[in-house]
Parts: sequence; structure tokens; C-alpha cells
Amino acid sequence: MAKKGTSANTKNIELPVGFETVPAEDAEAREVLTTARVALLLKAAFFGNMATRLPLVNADAWLATAATDGRYFYYNSKFILMLKPKEVEFLFGHEVLHNVYDHLGRSRANKHHAQLANIAADYCVNRDLKFARIGVMITTVPALYDVKYDGYSMEEVYDELYQNMDKIDIDDLADMLLDEHLDENEDGENSGQPQEDGNGNLVSESKPKYSEEEKKKIRDEIKEGLINSAKQAGPAGSMPASVERIIKDLTEPKMDWRELLSTSIQSTIKSDYSFMKRSRKGWGSDFMLPGMVPESTIDIAISVDMSGSITTDMASEMFSEIKGIMEQFSDFRIKLWCFDTSVYGYAEFDNTNIDDILTYEPKGGGGTDFMCNWNFMKENDIQPERFVMFTDGYPYDSWGDENYCDTVFVIHGNDKIKPPFGNWAYYQFSEHKQAA
Repeated sequence: MAKKGTSANTKNIELPVGFETVPAEDAEAREVLTTARVALLLKAAFFGNMATRLPLVNADAWLATAATDGRYFYYNSKFILMLKPKEVEFLFGHEVLHNVYDHLGRSRANKHHAQLANIAADYCVNRDLKFARIGVMITTVPALYDVKYDGYSMEEVYDELYQNMDKIDIDDLADMLLDEHLDENEDGENSGQPQEDGNGNLVSESKPKYSEEEKKKIRDEIKEGLINSAKQAGPAGSMPASVERIIKDLTEPKMDWRELLSTSIQSTIKSDYSFMKRSRKGWGSDFMLPGMVPESTIDIAISVDMSGSITTDMASEMFSEIKGIMEQFSDFRIKLWCFDTSVYGYAEFDNTNIDDILTYEPKGGGGTDFMCNWNFMKENDIQPERFVMFTDGYPYDSWGDENYCDTVFVIHGNDKIKPPFGNWAYYQFSEHKQAA
């Protein structure tokens, strides 16, 4: 984009930068922006809520079009007045999606060529806004959109652009960027922060820079705003499927497999009433209330999918975790086996031999038939309070008999798989294992 004192030429359209703001023009631009946000609140509540949480900041001094750092909406007043009302709605949506998709963070993590990554991000953002019918695609100035990128992620668009760098004009494509992508790599001690002018409006005289701590705070603010905006929008909120997936990941976090395993085992502890010990609630009365006595033995069954995806090291870590959980209780029974298309290596453990579980040798290695576990339990009259299966989540046919007993799946290798019943979590090595 153009520097102060010059103008940016976007396909022969002059976008002035660094001029002295005309108060009447800025007031008109703010009115246009405010009206666009209200329209989004009425027609696309999610985008309207996300846009409204960004205070408007005049940045005529350094910005040719628009920008966001996740905390503010920066704009060039003359650029805003060039656009049609529905194009301004689209522009708000454009800035919102850059924040939601964390394009700068993803680009930095992948060590992308900055300008090429910005181009790829704009292709994806404009496409999603077009499909979601947020405002109207900006045509007053050229914008990046190509039907061949429908369904692509930013990384996939970037890879294709990168592979064809010798055939494309990057500068030509960069001229079609709708906004300036503020570079989070530019560190600073919160410099260039917006200040109030004499009328109470926010103005930015230079591009903002943030410390690493402040950048993290902004990313957390975006996540909080994303969740709150989704709640306020409700089922009528218009948003791309990719945004829905992000919201689901934030609002339905994946439980750590160790936590799920521990919680599931502890939840098998049942209580009953007994007159052997008097309840405090009965003290001082003429009658006796029974006290609560926990069931003495925890009874669980565990199977390990050894069809090829679960390694011996993984199994060993799982057994170590199980041992640690079970040692919290005074009495327990574990029925353990491995499986592929059949059951192998059946063994039982209790508080007298739990240490032996660490030397248990997994067996198997063929196909994968989940149902063989339920057949084995039925044939051997095993009906545990909780059945835990460690698996890659790829059964040959059925996932099993959901009505036979409570089931917990710990899935390795693919966190997109969702069993049709039971509870589940996704297996990951502990940090010391990963470091090794």
C-alpha cells in the first residue's frame, strides 16, 4: 500500500493517503460505517456483532483502504466514501473474517511469503463472504476472487500460488487487496495506539505495533468476541461453514484423554444406603436415617486395537496411565485384552498385581473388527461398569453394541472421527514422549 504523502494506485483508481482529514468527510464516513454495521446486525447478526465490537479509527495518515488488528477497525475516510453501502458491509465482513481465521498467525506459523499469503487470504475471505451473501462483493475497486479456489483453504491457495510464482504477477495481485494486512511481526511497545480527537472520535497517526504479550491478549479477545457474537446471532446468524467449525471447536473443546479416562472410571463408583453407620442428618431426631456407603469394587474392561495403528510405546503409556488412575482406589478389577479381528492376550488385574500391567505385552496386528470385543464379552459373561477401547477409530463394520455397556473410546491419529455412541477423547503422547 502507499506510504504517507503518496497515493495507492489500484487498477487506475487513486486512493489518497497522508492527507489532512476533512472533518465533514470523516463524519460522513463514520455515518456510512455505522449504518453498515446496523444493516449487518439486522441481516447477518454474527458479522454485525463481530463488526460492532471493533471501534472505528480514522487512519487517513497512513492507510489507503481499511485494516484491522483484531481490536480496532481502521479506515481511510475517502476510501469509505467511494464505496456503495452494501460494499461497506462486505468490507466489514472482510475484516471480521481475517480476525476469525487468524490468517496472520497461520501465515507466520507456516513461514509463508508475506505478500503471497495476504493474497491467498483475500481469495478465501472474499469467496466465503460471497457465498454467505454478506453485503455485495466490492467492484468499485478490484477484489480478489477466483472460482477455481472454491473449497480451498488459505494454505492450499497459497501453495498453488507459490508453485506458479513464475507465471503470476504478484504486484498486480497485491494491488487487488481490499485492505492492509497489519504485520504482527512488527514488534513494538504498543506504539501507534489510537487517540481521541477533539470530538471524541478515535484517530491513528501511525501504524500500530504491539508487544508479544499484547498480541496474545488481542487473540484472546477475538476468541471471546467470536463466541459471544455466535451466541447473540443464534441459529438465524448467517456465517460460513468454516466459521461454524471454528466456533464449535471453541465451544466444544476436546477433553484430554487422560481426564476423560479418569472421570469415566471414577463415575463408575456407585453408592448405596446402609444402616451400619448413622448419617449426621439423623442426629438429634427420634429416627435413624441411613448413611451412604460407596460400592467397594470398580469393575472395568479395557481393549487395545492392535490392528497396526497403536504402537507398543502408545500402549505402554496407556497402561501406565490406567495403573496411576486405579491406584487411587482400594479395590478394583481390570479385564484387559487386545484385538484386531479377534481377541488376544486376555488378562485380569486388581490391587494385588496392578504393577504387572506395565509389563503386559500387546498382541495382534491384523484387520479391525470392533464387534469382536462385544462378542467376546457376551460369550464370557463380562459386563463391565465401563468398557474402554483404545483405537484408531476405523472399524471394518460396526462400532459395536451401544446398548450392552457404557463405552469410552480413546482415538489415536484422527481428531475428526466421532463415534456414533459413547464418550470419546483423542489420544496424544504426553509432552515428555513428544520431546523424545
